[in-house]
Amino acid sequence: MIAFEMTPEQAALKERIESFVMEKVVPFEKDPRSTAHGPTDELRVELNQLARQAGLMTPQAAKELGGMGLDHVSMAIAFEACGLSPLGPIAMHCAAPDEGNMNLLDKVATQAQKDRWLKPFVAGEIRSCFSMTEPGGAGADPSELKTKACYDGDDFVVNGVKWLITGAKGAGFTIIFCDVEASGGKPGGPTMLISDMDAPGIILSRELDTLDSSFTSGHWEVTFDNLRIPAENVLGEVGEGFRYVQVRLAPARLTHCMRWLGGAVRAHKIALDYARNREAFGMPIGRHGEIGAMLAENEMELQQCRLMTWWACDLLDQGNHGRHESSMVKTSVSEALFRIADRCVQILGGMGVTQDTIVEQVFRETRAFRIYDGPSEVHKWAISRRIMKSN
Repeated sequence: MIAFEMTPEQAALKERIESFVMEKVVPFEKDPRSTAHGPTDELRVELNQLARQAGLMTPQAAKELGGMGLDHVSMAIAFEACGLSPLGPIAMHCAAPDEGNMNLLDKVATQAQKDRWLKPFVAGEIRSCFSMTEPGGAGADPSELKTKACYDGDDFVVNGVKWLITGAKGAGFTIIFCDVEASGGKPGGPTMLISDMDAPGIILSRELDTLDSSFTSGHWEVTFDNLRIPAENVLGEVGEGFRYVQVRLAPARLTHCMRWLGGAVRAHKIALDYARNREAFGMPIGRHGEIGAMLAENEMELQQCRLMTWWACDLLDQGNHGRHESSMVKTSVSEALFRIADRCVQILGGMGVTQDTIVEQVFRETRAFRIYDGPSEVHKWAISRRIMKSN
């Protein structure tokens, strides 16, 4: 069961990761390969090698796959520490969408699929992307799938357009969420299919300019034009896509909270240090009531975010699916982290809107977080529906 204090092992892991990120990863934040569209694959590979040397590669994956085999509460502690830099999760190979896709493949994929994709994936030899969101179609409501797949012998032929597909350029494979058309007694419905990204019929249509800049190769619009996928590349079963989406999304919502909590912690430390040293009207600005109140609010909300995330992670470690709880945590934490980042910008004043510190990027990233993995309004609607049905 969850406790309010870390075990000695968790505390030691936290210290190791924080030291690694601040000493080895942070210096790369000004590297020209860390672009407005995220770090390049060249930079990712270099950072992965540093994490591998430090014994901190792929903390979320099982030990038998080559990962660190952490439980969810330990992951929360580790991911917060690696989130101190936007490049930390990239270095440790636990960023989105890779972390969520690893979890999905580990739970659902066949052994042949694991051998082909998961093993090199965990090792950092390839990246992945998750093709669900569509322009004018599936997104916060995944039932609005417009991407279709039809049977053609033993194959599926996929047509449609996806967008905001994180890391599409340079990915080794993609998991495609599409609607299979039933035919000749063969089943249909929402389905996940796996395809190598270099397959004929996958077109990177457009690179999107977005608010955030922490994901490898950024976000893309992807067109599937008569993409042929063999039957053995069905992930799970045809028609069971909604069930597998939940396998992926509930833990992934929480790992987003963990990583961006680390960014907010760093932003708060920068703002606090500035408030201690910047003087105005005869004293450090942190001693002025308004600034002091903002710092206090940050301190309280950071701890609330941490404890809520640990609580939901503990439920997952006990075998609970955590769908309702992860919605509550994702909504509450994303909104709180944005408030924290906003206060940090305000405390820094003019410096806060420059790229002289990481605070400006943390602000942009946490603003996007309020939308990614379900907008706050959709989660609140889903939460209200569940509690209205409960006794």
